[in-house]
Amino acid sequence: MTVFSEVRELARLYAQQFKTTFASMVQYRASLFIWMISQVLEPLVYLIVWSTVSNGSSSGSVGGYTAQGFAAYYLTLMLVNQATYTWIMYEYEYRIRQGYLSFALLKPVHPIHSDISDNLSSKLITLPILTVIAGGLALFFKPTAPVTLWGVLAFIPALVLAFLVRFLIEWTLALAAFWTTRVSAINQVYFILMLFLAGQIAPLTLFPHWLQLIADVMPFQWMLGFPIELVLGKLTPVQAIEGIGAQAVWLAISLLLIRVVWRAGVRVYSAVGA
Repeated sequence: MTVFSEVRELARLYAQQFKTTFASMVQYRASLFIWMISQVLEPLVYLIVWSTVSNGSSSGSVGGYTAQGFAAYYLTLMLVNQATYTWIMYEYEYRIRQGYLSFALLKPVHPIHSDISDNLSSKLITLPILTVIAGGLALFFKPTAPVTLWGVLAFIPALVLAFLVRFLIEWTLALAAFWTTRVSAINQVYFILMLFLAGQIAPLTLFPHWLQLIADVMPFQWMLGFPIELVLGKLTPVQAIEGIGAQAVWLAISLLLIRVVWRAGVRVYSAVGA
C-alpha cells in the first residue's frame, strides 16, 4: 500500500469516527451539557477569586494582572483547555479490564487513531458552544490584554503542539492500566501537577521562582499556560520561540515514550490470554 493510499484510508476512518461521535453526543445531550458546565465553572471560580484579590490590593493588580487581565487569562484558559483536553485517562482502565481493547487490536490501524478522531470530533461540537459562553462572560467581566498580531499567529502552531503533547502524554499514562487494574491514583497525581504547573489554578508568574523553574522543565505549562500567555501578549518573540521549541522537544519525547510503553503493554496484555 502506498503512502497516499494509507493517508486516504486514515481520512476515511477519521470521517466515519466523526459521524459516530457526533451521533453519540446528540443522543446523550444531557451528559454533554453537564460536562460543559464543569468546564466553565472551574475557570470561572478562579476568575472571580483572583479578580476579587486584585481589586482588593492597593495597586489594583496582583503579579502584573488586573481584574480585567485575570478575566482575559481565565476566559482564554477555558477555551485552550477545551481545545487540548483528553478523557483517555479515564477510559483505558475499563477497556483493558473488560477486554474491549482486544477488538481494537484486531483492526488494521493503531487504536490511537480512533481516539484522536473521537477527540477532535468532540471539539468541533463543543468549542463553538464554549466560545459563545466565553463571549457572554467577556461582556460581563470586560477582559483586556495587550494582544499582538504576531502573538495571535504564533498561537496557532503553539495550540496544535499543546494538543499533541497533552494527548500523547495522557495516552501514554493511560497505558499504566496494562500493569495495574486501578489507575485512579496515578490520574490524581497527574491532575494535581497539571493544576499547579500548567497555570490552571493561577498564572505561573504568581508562583515562587523555584516553582516556575520546575514548571519550565516539566511538560505541563507547554500544554496550557504557554499558549495562553502567548496569545495574551505576555511573552516576547524570543520567549515564544523558546516555548515552541520546548513543545517540540516534549512532542519528540512523548512520541518515543508512547512507542516504548505501547509495545511493552501489548506484550503484557497478550501474555494473560486477553
